[in-house]
Amino acid sequence: MGRSGKGYNAQEALDQLKNAGVPRGMARGVGLAIGGIFLAGAAMNSLYTVQGGFKAIKFNMLTGLDPRSFEAGTHVKIPYLEKPILFDIRQQPISIQSSQGSRDLQIVNTTVRVLYKANESNLPELYRTLGQNYADVVLPSISNEVLKSVIAQYNASELITRRPEVSAAITSELQVRAKEFFLEISDVSIVQMNFGKEYTAAVESKQIAQQMAERARFKVEQAQQEKKGVIILAEGEAESAKLIGNAIKNNRSFIDLRRMEAAKEISSTLAKSPNKLTLDADALLLNLTAKDA
Repeated sequence: MGRSGKGYNAQEALDQLKNAGVPRGMARGVGLAIGGIFLAGAAMNSLYTVQGGFKAIKFNMLTGLDPRSFEAGTHVKIPYLEKPILFDIRQQPISIQSSQGSRDLQIVNTTVRVLYKANESNLPELYRTLGQNYADVVLPSISNEVLKSVIAQYNASELITRRPEVSAAITSELQVRAKEFFLEISDVSIVQMNFGKEYTAAVESKQIAQQMAERARFKVEQAQQEKKGVIILAEGEAESAKLIGNAIKNNRSFIDLRRMEAAKEISSTLAKSPNKLTLDADALLLNLTAKDA
């Protein structure tokens, strides 16, 4: 292997100093200083730090990708030959929108929020197959596939009434598919679920029809109650007339009692009038000695 770029520049600078007539001892000192700076830079470049919540893998220009992964902390690398590659191993969210068909052929527009992370045991393989933007490469496609598969098993109405069950089914199937790509899915939640215009219009029409049916049933029940009230009132009046007839038949003084009640009511009404009136006993129905026609 040839000299590195920095080593070559240091030797070239030393030769230029000699050609310029600089004393040999001074030139050697300058060369040592330049060499020291180079060694210090190499020492600094031989260390790298992995922050908390991250793991690292290393790529070697001679041997390729190191199969090991490195935890948080400070680690050693070979300067200019090895390059550390950092992976965020914390849970991360991503929102995915998709359009599917239900079992009863209704269009369903779904938005899900997926919580994922990289599989820490397979970071080198994950980088080799998908790179560092693995989430954008894999999750939209497999999520769309799983959503189509799950939602096709339910009718549009079931997607609303059995929403927790649908969400659990999506999570389970997506976890299985994600493992094939060295990803871990911890949670999938349905953020939004909209249906096509035709289905929405049909639901609204059904709701209107149900409301009209409820209103009609209420009117029928109201009419029935009013009918019962009229019947009860008529029966009460008939019974009252029967009782009055029996009372008159059995006791003639009942009519006199009713005349007195009527006279009392008439006199009470006339007393409130500002006009002065003179009424005889017949007008006040108080002629109790008169014979009934």
